[in-house]
Amino acid sequence: MREYKIAAIPADGIGPEVIAAGLQALEALQQRSGDFRLNVEHFDWGSDYYKKTGRMMPEDGPEQLKPFDAIFFGAVGAPDVPDHITLWGLRLPICQGFDQYANVRPTRILPGISSPLAGVGPGDLDWVIVRENSEGEYAGQGGRTHRGLPEEVATEVSIFTRVGVTRIMRYAFKLAQSRPRKLLTIVTKSNAQRHGMVMWDEIAAEVAQEFPDVTWDKMLVDAMTVRMTLKPQSLDTIVATNLHADILSDLAGALAGSLGVAPTANIDPERRYPSMFEPIHGSAFDITGKGIANPIATFWTAAQMLEHLGEGAAAARLMRAVESVAAEGVKTPDVGGKATTQEVTNAVCEAIRSSNI
Repeated sequence: MREYKIAAIPADGIGPEVIAAGLQALEALQQRSGDFRLNVEHFDWGSDYYKKTGRMMPEDGPEQLKPFDAIFFGAVGAPDVPDHITLWGLRLPICQGFDQYANVRPTRILPGISSPLAGVGPGDLDWVIVRENSEGEYAGQGGRTHRGLPEEVATEVSIFTRVGVTRIMRYAFKLAQSRPRKLLTIVTKSNAQRHGMVMWDEIAAEVAQEFPDVTWDKMLVDAMTVRMTLKPQSLDTIVATNLHADILSDLAGALAGSLGVAPTANIDPERRYPSMFEPIHGSAFDITGKGIANPIATFWTAAQMLEHLGEGAAAARLMRAVESVAAEGVKTPDVGGKATTQEVTNAVCEAIRSSNI
């Protein structure tokens, strides 16, 4: 019996609802497979914890997480707590503290889910966006001086290091190499950002020489939004900076039908620390407690977690169950259905239990 330690951090908004759904599906997978076990420990960190303690997590929070094999994360953000406190108090310290430098966001149109793009269906949009997750525009460098005065100044400094850019480029090229099309698009803005982004481009060209079997091209980030919308079939694997990929992956989720189906993996490829897996959609306080949050993103995220742990067969079984349930029309309102979170979860669990492969 293969055993893994999982830290569950449901956190804010719909996070507890979708993490509960994900754990229910993972339990069904364990029972169906019979050869692995996930030992889950829950952590009540997040905005409610902040309101009680003044911190989003304990000071030794990262140390508490180090012994785990993976982190299953819900969402962060609350209407009555500033966003920079919630993000920099919980999610980013984990990502940066554990050097989870590869943020991997697969996107495709699932059976039974309609894209807002005319004439585009399953198979026409099948991407993986690789986001540099440790530096760039979210490095946290900068500050404010002369607060409240007319001459107040705020700086936000983007940090691009040769080691940081090289390793994310190499990760993206390897990922593109592993996919059937062996196609990589590098997103940049070097026409306007002439230092960090020019280095980004130069390192991309250097790393490309290591992967002669990968076809690659380069797009300015603004032109990339047009290409994603008008020529989705022309894209496969995409690599972009922390900010650019953050924005483009939300567009990708919307083009695939809903942010409710978009997953994320925050990976430490060297496996020195636990990696973290979370749905893209955020805390979504407008639907919190209504029982209609889409759990598909969390199921897909759970599949990414299983793949990272080496449980590829279980991950594939989970995704087959998700696709069959979506194709049957058991869907939440964000993708045109009428089902509740629990009804979708029950259907996916039943599909797992009845799977013959």
